[in-house]
Amino acid sequence: MAAYKTLKGQSIRQVPQDPANPLLGEIWYNTTTGVLKGYRTISAAWAAGNNLNTTRRNLAGFGAQTSAVAVGGFIPPATNATEEYDGTSWTSVTNLPVTKESAMGGTGTLTAGLIGGGSGSDNGPAYSTSTFKYDGTNWTAAGSLNQQGLGRRFAGSQTAGLGIGGYVGGGYTNKTEAYDGSSWSETGNLPATPTTYLHAAGTQTAGVTSAGSGPLKGTHYFNGSSWSTQETGGPPSGGFTGSGHQGNQTLFYTFGATNTAKWDGTSWTTVAQLATSRTGGADTGNTTTALYAGGSPNTNVTEELTVAYNDTREITTS
Repeated sequence: MAAYKTLKGQSIRQVPQDPANPLLGEIWYNTTTGVLKGYRTISAAWAAGNNLNTTRRNLAGFGAQTSAVAVGGFIPPATNATEEYDGTSWTSVTNLPVTKESAMGGTGTLTAGLIGGGSGSDNGPAYSTSTFKYDGTNWTAAGSLNQQGLGRRFAGSQTAGLGIGGYVGGGYTNKTEAYDGSSWSETGNLPATPTTYLHAAGTQTAGVTSAGSGPLKGTHYFNGSSWSTQETGGPPSGGFTGSGHQGNQTLFYTFGATNTAKWDGTSWTTVAQLATSRTGGADTGNTTTALYAGGSPNTNVTEELTVAYNDTREITTS
């Protein structure tokens, strides 16, 4: 095997402490600890989290990986069960006032969450328009969507949300709605009517949605009033899936079945594989981590995503 100096043109540096700002690919020998180290990229990966208390599919999620909420879903029957995740375990908390399932939209944080649509016992049962806010303890009714639908995607916040697409019976809709904290109003339609469920992320004035197939296939940006198409390929993980919806127009993740795809503002790449293949789970996340819990076929499995990052690691011969 060729020596490091032959390959790189220089010997491995010997230093008394790790460099403060190493370069990617740099290798050094720490004379104080007697350890050979290098600075490299650690690939994105899913890891097992603790299971949901209630096994279910077609539920909603919002929050972050260490402060998430999973709500509703189908056991069967439909349920109003709500659980909070602290990064380690799920705890049953105040139930949603109504039963809801069929992948209603969810967005926001653990203390300022928003869910709506889907199929509910309050105004349905086939399709629901109701929305509810969560303050970290209690749920309150929060106005009705203008467009009923299953699997509508939410983005934004509790006081500035977006409701996008969804299945409305006999087909899907291109409707987009904006939420001001108390009521929904229709805004610019999607560039085409989708024939599948969508992914979504971003804010009310800088939203992003994507589809892996159909007339809307591709990635599209929302500026607060209208949509524009950024690319026409779409993510490699299509279908009834989740997305890290606290991401943004230049970085967010979609996941479902076993696929995970990353949008970097220009193109999609496949970055990691879920251990348990499923769709219709509770999805949360941001630009650095994500959480996927429950899903179909019925499961209580939770997985946590850590995206690729650069880190100093010990180099061994094992």
